[in-house]
Amino acid sequence: MALLNSLASSLESYRGRDRLIRTLGYCCQLVGGVLVEQCPSRSEMGKRLLVVSAQLSHCRTVLRLFDDPAMFVYTKQYGLGTEEEDIFIRCLSVLSNMADQLYYPCEHIAWAADAKVLQVDATRWWTLSTALWVLSLLLGVIRSLWTALKLRQKLWNPTGAFTSQLPRSKRRAMEARMWSEVLTLLSNLADLANAVHWLPQGVLWAGHFPPWLVGLMGTISSLLSMYQAARAGGTAEADSSR
Repeated sequence: MALLNSLASSLESYRGRDRLIRTLGYCCQLVGGVLVEQCPSRSEMGKRLLVVSAQLSHCRTVLRLFDDPAMFVYTKQYGLGTEEEDIFIRCLSVLSNMADQLYYPCEHIAWAADAKVLQVDATRWWTLSTALWVLSLLLGVIRSLWTALKLRQKLWNPTGAFTSQLPRSKRRAMEARMWSEVLTLLSNLADLANAVHWLPQGVLWAGHFPPWLVGLMGTISSLLSMYQAARAGGTAEADSSR
């Protein structure tokens, strides 16, 4: 019952619902791709799961039509990141916010072209939005890796021992943040693999992933995201109960 209540509470929020739809979509693509390629007797079921995956993906695309204001507010609040101590992280974050801000209108135009609302080349706009996504993910990978390495440098001496000068509570908080950055790094790498796959053929491994591999990368990324969200929620609940 507690699990059901937690699920219901998560589905009441847009982000929680989006995470679940994303996870289900990629899981369907993973299972459907495996059935189509490896189990000829179950290929019809596999094709149905791939259709479900495509519909869930389309659902998320439509819902993202309303994400621009939230992204704009976040970008405006962050600004040039003057509160950020690390100048390198500040530059990466500003560039990432710009890429994300441009991503949404490009995807909206591509969606409108597919729906025949606009008479423009949908492929060109899909390619542009995917390229912006790749840029954002790449910047995110560099940012998470840099942050994790910096935190590790603060936590451990060159000899491999813990830095004794840090208070225990602060050390635990830094450890938690470091592992959070590592999980974000892995999630972004999985998404980056798929994003490159969706670029025009001829760019690295673009177009070479079978459906099950796209589903696997997306499932890994989605589960890591859900785990981090659940962990953050648990931490906030624990903090509020003290």
